[in-house]
Amino acid sequence: MDLSHTLSQLETSSEEETETLLQKFNRENSHTFTFDQKEETLRSRLCQSVLTVLGRPVQPSCQKTCLETLRILSRDKRVLAPVATREGMLILGGMAGLRAGEEGGDNQKSSQEDMQSEEEERVVVEALKCLCNVVYNSPAAQQVSVDVQLAHGLCATLRTARTWHHEVGLFTLRLLFLLSALRPDLRVVLRKDLHAVRLLTEVLEHTLDVCWAGPYEAARPDPQALPMPAEDNERAMEALKALFNLTLSETGGEEDDHQFRLIAAILRHLLMLKTETEEKTEEAHSHAVNLLNNLPVSCLDVLIDMPVQGGQEKYGGKNMDAIQMLLDFMEKRIDKASNYKEGLTPVLSLLTEGSRRHREIRRYIKAQVLPPLKDVKIRPEIGTTVRNKLVRLMTHVDMGVKQTAAEFLFVLCKESVDNLLKYTGYGNAAGLLVARGLLAGGRGETEYSEDEDSDTEEYKSAKPFINPITGHVEEPMPNPIEEMTEEQKEYEAQKLVNMFDKLSRQNVIRPMGVRPDGTLAPLEETLCDPPGDSGSDSD
Repeated sequence: MDLSHTLSQLETSSEEETETLLQKFNRENSHTFTFDQKEETLRSRLCQSVLTVLGRPVQPSCQKTCLETLRILSRDKRVLAPVATREGMLILGGMAGLRAGEEGGDNQKSSQEDMQSEEEERVVVEALKCLCNVVYNSPAAQQVSVDVQLAHGLCATLRTARTWHHEVGLFTLRLLFLLSALRPDLRVVLRKDLHAVRLLTEVLEHTLDVCWAGPYEAARPDPQALPMPAEDNERAMEALKALFNLTLSETGGEEDDHQFRLIAAILRHLLMLKTETEEKTEEAHSHAVNLLNNLPVSCLDVLIDMPVQGGQEKYGGKNMDAIQMLLDFMEKRIDKASNYKEGLTPVLSLLTEGSRRHREIRRYIKAQVLPPLKDVKIRPEIGTTVRNKLVRLMTHVDMGVKQTAAEFLFVLCKESVDNLLKYTGYGNAAGLLVARGLLAGGRGETEYSEDEDSDTEEYKSAKPFINPITGHVEEPMPNPIEEMTEEQKEYEAQKLVNMFDKLSRQNVIRPMGVRPDGTLAPLEETLCDPPGDSGSDSD
């Protein structure tokens, strides 16, 4: 399509002719995402022409066509200058029904939406799609959005969530997510002045159809109920992403604590729901885990305190259904064996902090992940149990994954070095012990209750024969020096010393020792440290 010809025709065309011209452009470019750089100026002019038409009183069908054109053009961040202006953003905000800078008028807006024709609703949806594209692709548009107080209009729209049609709600929430992600300075305004956390929580509560059985306790979902509809799931995911952004920073106070506990209860309900596909269910659980990580760890008791539904006596009457869902999710992510940093470490961190703070959570997870040892003939990292999988992660190439997995197991062992080595072996745990300065043994800093660490009879009988490095009982190996004479043994020993000396002098290796405080240091320094000295001032 010749853009120059189209632009010249638009200058003198009627409303009907404009609509016809733009419909042709839309059909030809509906699947275009990469544009010809030589036509940037022409596309920028087309943006301006479309905005000019939208600034006039035209029929909804023409508005929809213009917005479709603008949505296609907004895929190219280099031509957005005409849109990323106060006038352009106010036009789009008005057509999206956001009334930038306003917070009131809920009842009036609701009645207006009820009277909207299908064509008018499509105009709102297309305007919201345009805003999402423009805000995502243009820092200038992001600044203008702040200047015209677009967030106020978004929060006013959140108050009418119960009357939303699906796409209006979906793209309203997506636009709020984008603004809160791209403009961190806006998060405080959204949270404190516009009460967006409360409004988004209400959106989630309505979308997930939460029925309350008690304070911070949602009623159990009906096992026979149909899976959550795909549209509800889509809106819930966008709300969760926006809430994640708004809860990233430090907050406090009684009102925040109530709101966070309410969110935790809704997230527990979400963990118990099924969606139409396994993939969508896992995605929902992933967003729930990310948001739970942002909440104060003191709120995680909401996941297990279910006075109405009840729990398990052996865990103090706590309900562990949600914790089991998190463990199942964790194992699925381990089995995927890809993108551990983003896919696995959040749930490991959540379970670690939950176990560190809440005794019942730690006891339950330990029973599932580190049951009492019986068969110690196989190395801890070999096998298909959750313990085997986590121990393998302790030597992963990604430092973050390795540390997170090791910390999780360490907390399950009540930060006791001896207990950890029992389940993992010294070789797998060495990285954590070096990082924590615990090579000499001992405990971490957290205080834990005295409970449940009892060994099986099988473990007790095998313990004297366990290799502490590998963590298992090894088959007897033939002694390679058994048939050597004393002179041969002395020769081989001297040869080994010379090899180590050569490597050390060439700085290929550096002999290290352990200081009394459990930290590593060059061997000559540890030999010089007097007994009882906790360390050295050198690095």
